[in-house]
Amino acid sequence: MGHLYISAAHKSSGKTTLSIGLCAALRESGVVVQPFKKGPDYIDPLWLGHAAGRACYNLDFYTMDADEISDLFVAKLQGADIGLIEGNKGLYDGLALDGSNSNAALAAQLGSPIVLVLDSQGMTRGVAPLILGYQAFDPGIDIVGVILNKVGGSRHEAKLRAVIEHYTDAKVLGAVQRCDELVINERHLGLVPSNELGGSQAHIEEMAGLIREQVDLDAVQALAAGAPVPAGRVAKPAAAVEVTDQVRIAVASDSAFGFYYAGDLEALRAAGAELVRFSPLRDEQLPACDGVFLGGGFPETHMDELEQNSTMRAAVAAFIEA
Repeated sequence: MGHLYISAAHKSSGKTTLSIGLCAALRESGVVVQPFKKGPDYIDPLWLGHAAGRACYNLDFYTMDADEISDLFVAKLQGADIGLIEGNKGLYDGLALDGSNSNAALAAQLGSPIVLVLDSQGMTRGVAPLILGYQAFDPGIDIVGVILNKVGGSRHEAKLRAVIEHYTDAKVLGAVQRCDELVINERHLGLVPSNELGGSQAHIEEMAGLIREQVDLDAVQALAAGAPVPAGRVAKPAAAVEVTDQVRIAVASDSAFGFYYAGDLEALRAAGAELVRFSPLRDEQLPACDGVFLGGGFPETHMDELEQNSTMRAAVAAFIEA
């Protein structure tokens, strides 16, 4: 049950696409990967869960206390070979002046070694003070390696590697060339969700191939394996809920509606609810149910199709009125 924290010096360094590619590449090599995402994010977990083949769980200081975070992390690591946490923003970024809600704080709490993704566009010798500064700013965390991203070619890579080796003790785990195939289109809230893209699986496989060629996966796994077992408890299975009149909840699930926390759906099931998925885009009627859960997403990008499905609109309206 090794684990790693994928962070960056700043936002838009490419850590999400690299994390997706890492999950998929490790999975293809037979490694069981459990993904996690810091913060209240819906879109990145869709991609990470798709790539890993396991639901991605959010670790969020604003909706969870420290014990809840640790307990969830330990519980979901069970049965996995490696846990991969993707951070948000930059390593030290956060609203709290003392950094208590930063990626660094979460990595310290879980004892996760950190891999720093560096946007190396236009950089050569300047990469050394950047790494040294990030290592020195908080001696309580462990930056075990870097992945150079958006590298301009073999000559640029050679210069960066020479500088890092000469001035720092950071291990270069990979150098990923600038490549359009690694880019996922963005929208106002971030990446376009994977449930909207018909070719998302092919895109993930392409990213996995590029990561496999340019990142030392053996070194990544070795660094993860050295992580301490985090403090936390695995809750005993809850006693079976005696259900005399089971609640049936219809959950909207398609390219217009797809933002759900995996933990929320699990909690509903654990409380005795039966979840039935349906598509407001494609289905004509609601399934038989006691409640309807319309999750978030981008319904505004599917307005015409939603409007045209008049039977479903009528069914939802009638359900609400009843």
